[in-house]
Order: sequence, then structure tokens, then C-alpha cells
Amino acid sequence: MLSRAAAVLLPLFGRLTVTRETDGPFPAGSVFVANHDSTADPALVLAALRGVGVTPVVLATAGLWRVPVLGRALSKGGHVPVHRGSARAADALEAAAEAVRSGRHVLIYAEGGLPSRLDAGCAAPRPFRTGLARLSAATGAPVVPVGQAGARRLASGPVAKQLAGVLTAPLRRPRLHVHIGRPVRLPPGTATGTATAHRAVSAAWRRAARAVGEPACDGRPSGYRSPVSVRPARRS
Repeated sequence: MLSRAAAVLLPLFGRLTVTRETDGPFPAGSVFVANHDSTADPALVLAALRGVGVTPVVLATAGLWRVPVLGRALSKGGHVPVHRGSARAADALEAAAEAVRSGRHVLIYAEGGLPSRLDAGCAAPRPFRTGLARLSAATGAPVVPVGQAGARRLASGPVAKQLAGVLTAPLRRPRLHVHIGRPVRLPPGTATGTATAHRAVSAAWRRAARAVGEPACDGRPSGYRSPVSVRPARRS
């Protein structure tokens, strides 16, 4: 339900394009991990993933379940609440592992929260928490790095600014991009696995940032262009 809503509504607010590094379906029970810098970026990522045939279980902050309509949609879709900073935090990883073992895809935000910046520019992913590496180790699931850019043009900063951004977006039509990287197998060790995942998502983010004209310092030569074709996200 959430993926469908994102795919239908997002084109009203911006111009989303999607690139990916592999063709064909993703392995059953893959763990998708995306950079997180705006309250709007889950809509970008879910719309992009739906366009390539993926409707994942999402790990999201437990507070969203208290929002009347959204909470019901999250529960109905089997999504997983994350009770950060509590004794129940580990429950989310176990629920995610069960979803992976059943063959469902999972979407996780390994940064564990949003940045405190007020500007609308995108920035490289912040350090990851270890939950992703532990989930991969427990299930053996492949990890698919996802980079998004442009979400902060929809919503960033204080609540009033975010609301203004969303309300004016249909007129502004900001450029949005999601890049889906090649699945990787994380190496053993929580620290090593976390670092490997962070590098992969950072590389995907750089692709996305360049696609919307944001600066992305990655050592590529000036004028570098990705060989992967850009296509509009499919609307359902």
C-alpha cells in the first residue's frame, strides 16, 4: 500500500528518475539500504523500488505508528517499528530477519535518523549503525545499496519550511533521483561489514547527487557521466 501510494503521488511533487546497475529481479530476501536525509526520501525510494518490482518491508521509527492513517497502513503492510533507545530496539532486527527468511525484501535506513541541518542541499551519508551488518550476518542476505538525492528539495529544515516545500513542490517540480546499486555480500565482522555497506551506499548517493546537479566529491574526473541510462520512474 505504501509503495503504491508513493508511486502514484510522487510524480505530482517532482521529477523522479531512476538508474540501476543490474537488470532482472533482485534475489529473494534482499536487504535494501538507503541514505536518509529528509522526511520525504522514503517516498522517493519506495516509488523507485516499486518501479523495479520491489515492495519491501520498511524498518521505520516507531513514532510513525501513532499517526492514525499512516499507522494503520504501516501495520497492514507488515512494516517493522523501530523503538530506538529502548529495550525493544532488538525486536526490529528479529522481525526484519524473519521477513528476509520468508523471502521478502527489507528496506533499512542504517544512519538511524535524520541530520539536523536546515539547508536544502544533500550531503554524503552519515556514519551507519551496526544493525544492518548484524542483520546481514544473521540471515546471509545480499545487501542492495540505494542512493537518493533531491528529497531535501521537497522537505527540509523546520516543520514550517517542510510544509512550505511540499505545498510549493507541484509548481517547482524539483529534480529527484534514485540510484540502485549492485547487490553486495557484506564481509564477516560487524565493523567491516558496516564500513563496506557505507561505502556502497555512498557510491550510490554520489551517482544520485550528480544526476540532480548536486556537488558530490568522489574523485571522479570533471565531466564524468554514468554509463547507466536514466529513465523515468514507472507510475502504477
